[in-house]
Amino acid sequence: MKYPITLALSWRKWLAGILAVVMAIALSGCNPAEMRTQAADVPQIVVSVTTDPDTFNYALGHQVPNIFNMTFRGLTTVNGITKELEPELAESWQISEDKLNIIFTLREGLKWSDGHPLTADDVVFTYNDIVLNKAIPTDLRDYIQIGKQKAYPKVVKLDDRRVEFIMPEPFSPFLATTTGDPTSAIAILPKHALQASVKTKDAKGNPRFLSTWGTDTDPTKIITNGPFTLESYVPAQRLVYRRNPNYWRKDAQGNSQPYIEKYIWRIVENPETTLVQFRSGGLDIASASADNFSLLKREEERGNFKIYNGGPAFGMSFITFNLNKGSRNGKPLVNPIKSRWFNTVEFRQAIAYGLDRQTMINNFLRGLGELQNSPIDTQSSYFLPPEQGLKVYNYDSAKAKEILQKVGFKYNNKNQLFDAQGNRVRFTLMVPAGGRGNSGRTVAQIQRDLGKIGMQVDLQFLDFGTLIDKTSNSLDWECYIGGFIGGGIEPNDGANVWLTAGGLHNFNQLPQVGQAPIQGREIADWEQKIEDLFIKGAQEFDEAKRKEIYNEFQRTAQEYLPYITLYNPLSLAAIRDRIEGTKFSALGGAFWNIYELKVKE
Repeated sequence: MKYPITLALSWRKWLAGILAVVMAIALSGCNPAEMRTQAADVPQIVVSVTTDPDTFNYALGHQVPNIFNMTFRGLTTVNGITKELEPELAESWQISEDKLNIIFTLREGLKWSDGHPLTADDVVFTYNDIVLNKAIPTDLRDYIQIGKQKAYPKVVKLDDRRVEFIMPEPFSPFLATTTGDPTSAIAILPKHALQASVKTKDAKGNPRFLSTWGTDTDPTKIITNGPFTLESYVPAQRLVYRRNPNYWRKDAQGNSQPYIEKYIWRIVENPETTLVQFRSGGLDIASASADNFSLLKREEERGNFKIYNGGPAFGMSFITFNLNKGSRNGKPLVNPIKSRWFNTVEFRQAIAYGLDRQTMINNFLRGLGELQNSPIDTQSSYFLPPEQGLKVYNYDSAKAKEILQKVGFKYNNKNQLFDAQGNRVRFTLMVPAGGRGNSGRTVAQIQRDLGKIGMQVDLQFLDFGTLIDKTSNSLDWECYIGGFIGGGIEPNDGANVWLTAGGLHNFNQLPQVGQAPIQGREIADWEQKIEDLFIKGAQEFDEAKRKEIYNEFQRTAQEYLPYITLYNPLSLAAIRDRIEGTKFSALGGAFWNIYELKVKE
């Protein structure tokens, strides 16, 4: 699943954001002299992040970046290079012939960072007492909602090392939900440290768990099972991780991993400051963006670092229209005239042809990007290439005009576009006001490109909170530019975007819990088809058959274009030569294999 920049949700957590896609794995910043002094003491890596963590509580964390990739692990993990599922806390798993039962066997001798044994009791507690506890508002529950009925698996302890998951129906994405990635999966939490907070209530009748392990907690009290524990935290300055001596991994010679003693976050809001500090030698990693790539490339040898190219970043940038035909309190959510345009598939296709996306890449990314033609990432094994039947919309303004005219739109002698009833085609494109750089330049070009095919696009810059309210709550919007950050190997991570009742099905949003009802909302045939394909894909275990199901999903999405995709920047990071064992990838980033990294001093 994916984390938004503007929405603290996901593709089931797709973080809907602006086009300035931020690589959380490649942020760095610190005081160089201070870091060099510290580096002399112990092997360590220093990075920077743009903001403080919002919580130390895994179940309640909705933010990127977060502490959890370093501190907590799931039953399985994903190899950042091969993209294959691998054992983590569980050494093995068995799936029954009818696909309704999965039994995980934990590794022998697992321990929490405080030395307490990690057993099947912790697994059952995590799922039954936290994830499936309706009194705890965690997005983790979304990951294991199964089928149209949104049923959940039953979780049963067989013995100290074995746990059985009993499925209400076959659900092939389940293994991917056990990887511990906080943006899409479930890590295991310590029963002995957290059970009391789940069972007891505060003055408001809520579980005390909701206020447990906040950022005001002594970091050394956070019990972890990942490669690191927390050592100290100074808000707005730094967060220091310390190697977890009880992490299970060992190398071939029996040496405990990770080898690195400390991993340090420096909290630096300004990316320009981060770049300066990386160049001065105080940081171990920095994002190599279109704006700074040429500069960093010239300094590679002198600066003792290497720029790694992981290929197209995971995620999706897009513009989308409000296709909701419903109304609230007798007032249509969208002006009926404009709604008629937006719900005409040829109108959306004409816009796709009218956007010069390659020029956006050339001008704004300086060529460091690729066209995006599918809601599934190009690096995913489920991606359908154009040569195998994926429809693409390469820039062709003449074709865009031709399509519009075939469905009744007309031009005057000033190249202005009108519908068949004589209404001028004009709509508002919402843009997050915090968007800078490429996002601002992109919307300006969108405005110019669509002007060339006769449309008047008004740009409306809104603060993030207002934009979120409009797209998720009031539903009072026409068009917006956004992005989904993350993604990966499992297409079902996008279920919350594509299921018709999904929390991020925002092009035709169903009211969420506590929101005012909508009258007259309609589900298009293609929209229902996509939902049916997602449910079918989640039930299928044969990989060849699954691929064909998601091929059909991509063909349908590209034909009807609820999201008009734009481009993907390349995933680039500059990493110090002193770090040995780097296996950088767009999927895993720089430190997915941090347990085997070493530092040369």
